[in-house]
Amino acid sequence: MDALTIVGAGGIGCAVGYALRAAGVPITFVDADAVKVEYGRAHGVAVDRRPPLPTGFVLFDDWRPWPGAAIWLCTKCYDNAAVLARVSDFCTILPIQNGFDPQLDARAHAAEGIASFVSECRPGQPHTRITRSGKLHLGLRGSGDEPRLTVWADALRRAGLFQVELVPDVRPYKHTKLLYNAAIGPLAAAAGLDNGQLLSVTTARRLFFRLLQENYAILSGAGLPLGKVGPFRPATVARILRRPALAHALAWAFYPSLRGSYCSMAGDIPKGRTEIDNYNGHLLRVAGERPCPLNRRVYELVKRLEGERAVSGIEVFHKLSD
Repeated sequence: MDALTIVGAGGIGCAVGYALRAAGVPITFVDADAVKVEYGRAHGVAVDRRPPLPTGFVLFDDWRPWPGAAIWLCTKCYDNAAVLARVSDFCTILPIQNGFDPQLDARAHAAEGIASFVSECRPGQPHTRITRSGKLHLGLRGSGDEPRLTVWADALRRAGLFQVELVPDVRPYKHTKLLYNAAIGPLAAAAGLDNGQLLSVTTARRLFFRLLQENYAILSGAGLPLGKVGPFRPATVARILRRPALAHALAWAFYPSLRGSYCSMAGDIPKGRTEIDNYNGHLLRVAGERPCPLNRRVYELVKRLEGERAVSGIEVFHKLSD
């Protein structure tokens, strides 16, 4: 199989890269963290307690992709511009990202991946652990074609790290992932909570449920198809949220699997940049003139916290509850 380049040796990048490398695919990781690159060159890539696998690592500043390269983009959306500035139009880009980036969409890449499993890397090391099981959906984005999708999916499956599902159109799954991530990410990041605390802290849980309902209203109101990510279809989730007692009971059922895991936005606010424009900002663009007051308040809050480079804590929820 042809070599692949994975840009972003974070949780998802290391998980998919390890799976492909275990199947014999030549892999090169590209990352901006010099410490992580040096560690990877010395020790390889690893997942959970599986043995590390040797593979190539290149510092982003030294990376010069060759025309025609197949590049799996596993960075956060705010890093896309720097990556795209180096990638020629003759390269194949397959993003595995949760956010929506107009600049990336303008490149008209044919295929995309959406990960519903959670994978978290050790600081400074391309060694990740899968903290919550789930699927990787791979599919086309409407027009165009990518004949290697089936081969890539088969290679990923052989490692058995996560389920891989080939779908004819990946966009409904990306919309559903946005439904959840645009509720989990900004609330957990702004208050410094793990994902489980969004369900166990009463004020957080109420806001989380309200934001989920508003996100569903925006996406369904725009007529966007929504795929099944997780145990329930989005329409079922919306019905559950209209029954508070049932929603409360299910929250506690899901709490153990979310406790100790963190959203992809965790830790980004103190750095002064997050993917809020790619999550809730995208929902605001989709909503247009339709009312979405909670998303607007959440978006404004996170943008303010970005500027202050500060996480507020649970007290921040009082500002959103007004």
